[in-house]
Amino acid sequence: MTNFNFRYASHPIDARKYDTTQIREHFLIDNLFSKDEINLTYSMYDRYIVGGIMPVSKVLKLETIPYLKSENFLDRREIGIVNVGGKGKVAVDGQVFELNKKEALYIGSGSVEVLFSSLEENPALFYVNSAPAHKKFPTKKVNKENAEIVHMGDEKYANKRIINKLIVNSVVETCQVQMGLTELLQGNVWNTMPAHTHNRRMEAYFYFDLEEGQTIAHFMGEPEHTRHIFLENNQAVLSPEWSIHSGSGTSNYSFIWGMAGENLDYGDMDIVAPNKLK
Repeated sequence: MTNFNFRYASHPIDARKYDTTQIREHFLIDNLFSKDEINLTYSMYDRYIVGGIMPVSKVLKLETIPYLKSENFLDRREIGIVNVGGKGKVAVDGQVFELNKKEALYIGSGSVEVLFSSLEENPALFYVNSAPAHKKFPTKKVNKENAEIVHMGDEKYANKRIINKLIVNSVVETCQVQMGLTELLQGNVWNTMPAHTHNRRMEAYFYFDLEEGQTIAHFMGEPEHTRHIFLENNQAVLSPEWSIHSGSGTSNYSFIWGMAGENLDYGDMDIVAPNKLK
């Protein structure tokens, strides 16, 4: 079964007036994983799709949704997948890829049949990001052996972390989709600080591996008009091109950043110094 919903883009001046409920309605994605279902959110930010796929007792097929007006989901799209659960399997037009936790798979446009299944009692949780694509690139699996790994941060600032660049142009050829996984080391809680914006592309942040009973405050909004959203484990936030995207948890956690837009330059960002945020 596939569930889907739609999100309009918000003007930054309008977003300043949103109350807590409206902020969560427009930007929070809190229903990603449910048993034997595919849950997709279609956003007007670069027509990005964020979703979760949780096969338990059956094989789940990626099917088109009405917003695409296409026979198959990937007729004019590409998709990035990261498994954040138990061992799973993705079959792409008969080609099978097994994904352990924190391994990724890129699938180019034109693929017809994409099937998801779990390979152990602990079900796979496939987190997916998709964007329009104008060219077909080869399907490719990415694990930590062929990812680009960067160690960043400092315990002094509680942001020591490991960045795993999984689906980026230095590792995988894509049209738009870029995805990576950041792991905060124990005792470190801040991500993406100093904060930044980039008008050339939007992002989506997905938070997972958060200790039960803990929470994450995701900070968003214009640098001079910041807002926050408190999140639980396995929830995501849409981040417009005009918004910062930064967060801090009450314990360490991991998160997946995904993006699409004007260019593929990972370093394309407009830094905002911590003491300039309001």
